[in-house]
Amino acid sequence: MSATLLAAVLVITGGTLHPGDGPPVENATIVIADGVVRSVGSGAPAPAGATVIDAKGKVITPGLVDPFTALGLVEIWGVDDARDVDAGGADPVRAAFRAVDAFDPDSAVIPVQRAHGVTLVASAPAGGLVSGQIGVFSLGPTPGPVADSVGIVAALGADPSGSRGARMLKLRELLDDARAYRANRRAFEENRFRRTSAGRLDLEAMIPVVEGRKPLFVHVQRAADIRALLRVAAEEKVRVVVVGGAEGWRVADELARAKVPVIVDPSDNLPSTFDMVYARADNAALLEKAGVPVLLSTFSVHNVRKLRQWAGNAVRAGLPPAAALSAITARAADAFGATDRGRIAPGKVADLVVWSGDPFELSSRVEHLILGGGEVPTTHRQRALFDRHRKVPAL
Repeated sequence: MSATLLAAVLVITGGTLHPGDGPPVENATIVIADGVVRSVGSGAPAPAGATVIDAKGKVITPGLVDPFTALGLVEIWGVDDARDVDAGGADPVRAAFRAVDAFDPDSAVIPVQRAHGVTLVASAPAGGLVSGQIGVFSLGPTPGPVADSVGIVAALGADPSGSRGARMLKLRELLDDARAYRANRRAFEENRFRRTSAGRLDLEAMIPVVEGRKPLFVHVQRAADIRALLRVAAEEKVRVVVVGGAEGWRVADELARAKVPVIVDPSDNLPSTFDMVYARADNAALLEKAGVPVLLSTFSVHNVRKLRQWAGNAVRAGLPPAAALSAITARAADAFGATDRGRIAPGKVADLVVWSGDPFELSSRVEHLILGGGEVPTTHRQRALFDRHRKVPAL
């Protein structure tokens, strides 16, 4: 990948702008300098001497944000030493494990996803009861962390080794141990402390959660388990984000009252497990209608590029298009504290995409990809192989 092609001032004119958190702007003029958006207007002329991208007849959106992936943590699923998403081991609590420490900025998978308009992802560890810390990463020419740790990932629901209620009990115990450890670190260090459910580093990692500074991102699908999670969150006074939530529509009013966001996979529309008996295609639409903050994700590595297609499926099932775009731009960025991204507005990081048409239409393509204020090529290894082998050499 060549270096970002920076210009002193870059202007995009003539397109229909969907800013990510507001109404469309026709015949938009977007002025970019020093990596940020300087102004947004309609029909304004480009400043003299600026590099101009003519987007007439095109659609402009913020760079897309996938809020729950393992991108950068997995290169090839079937190869053990190319899979760094799971800290492993017998210990079910791995809160100290950080995705940022396993993230590979040189992964050949990243440019493929970026070429389809995805500019920011949250990459999350997996495995155990508590998997570790989720990080947020820019997919710029040199991919890297925007935030090292924005929350802790946990998993509830069916457990082949015992009751799902036992997993909830272990989570309660961990939260209690973290509070006790926070109150008396010295006794812990001097070995004058009761046995805890986790080691020192894991308890340290849980302190921002029990203090309410970071949320728990909890994999949970069944409506009954979501209700149990909401009870625990209220009793323990911790912030939670539901990850998956295939049956979330059944408890939409409760989620809305608790102001708990739900990260939805719009392709979860079949009862593939007993935790998802009531899965349905319009889950995101029903949650949105009830007032639940909805985010959309591919929950993928190699298929993060399909994020706009997944959002299109949610629109087909009733989610308003503006809500679907926000769920993969501004709302998704805000969920991780990256409020300077995910929207096109003055002062925000200039990550944006010029599309040939409606980005939720499969026939549309990325025509210009702007990251950090500079245009980035959309070339990648898969495209190079396609170009190389698309013609059979003459015999």
